[in-house]
Amino acid sequence: MSSLAPEYTPLRQWWILTARGVGSALRGGSMVTALIAPVVFTLGFYVPLHAVVTRFSGGGVEYGRFLMPLLALQAVSFTAITAAFVAATDTVRGVDRRFAAMPIPAGVPVAARVSASTVRCVLALVVAVVCGHAIGFRFDAGPAAALAFCATALAIGVALTFAADLLGALSRSPEATTRALAVPQLVLGMFSCGFLPLEQFPHWAQPIVRNQPVSQFSITLRALADGTFDAHLLVPTLLWLGALLGVAGWMSVRVTGRRA
Repeated sequence: MSSLAPEYTPLRQWWILTARGVGSALRGGSMVTALIAPVVFTLGFYVPLHAVVTRFSGGGVEYGRFLMPLLALQAVSFTAITAAFVAATDTVRGVDRRFAAMPIPAGVPVAARVSASTVRCVLALVVAVVCGHAIGFRFDAGPAAALAFCATALAIGVALTFAADLLGALSRSPEATTRALAVPQLVLGMFSCGFLPLEQFPHWAQPIVRNQPVSQFSITLRALADGTFDAHLLVPTLLWLGALLGVAGWMSVRVTGRRA
């Protein structure tokens, strides 16, 4: 009997559920969608706007280089939306209730879903970087900066995924949850310094545009990529991530209480 005990450790449970999540993503098509989404975002943003932005900036902005941080953020954000849909679907189908009746710690299913979503997030980020390269983006500051860029974008993606997963676990409607998250993603993305240079927004909107989270994330990623990074640029990003994780912590208590 003791030889079977390791099969039921939380670590092994996490691994099995993570593999289940990755397999479901492959069979259900969400893995393919994660790969296609960055291409769609690149075409949707770059093609109609690069000539306009270049002209209005007097040639001072290479839009492909400028846009890349937003492409990375949109890619990982889309993965987070998918995570919320998966979590909400599990809730509606009673998967969480079945897990609650089994000897599985409450945090293991959440951790497994986030891990499976992180796989999608990594793949989406890779495709986003490839798309950025195709439109002229380069890591001008070298390999270390490239690694820091990808690590920061991935950290943002994992934080978003964690919060979205918990929101989905509290939801009763996968479709409503997806719509509720997709709209802010698009609005904040298009109303940010990642989409257009700050000076191209109306004066009254510039303080809002600059200080909202997508703008701050974009500013940090852009500085990492072009070698102009300074530690003070990281402070707003860390504050926004802290706020996001604080909300996620509150939702985690709610999810754990529901399973108790």
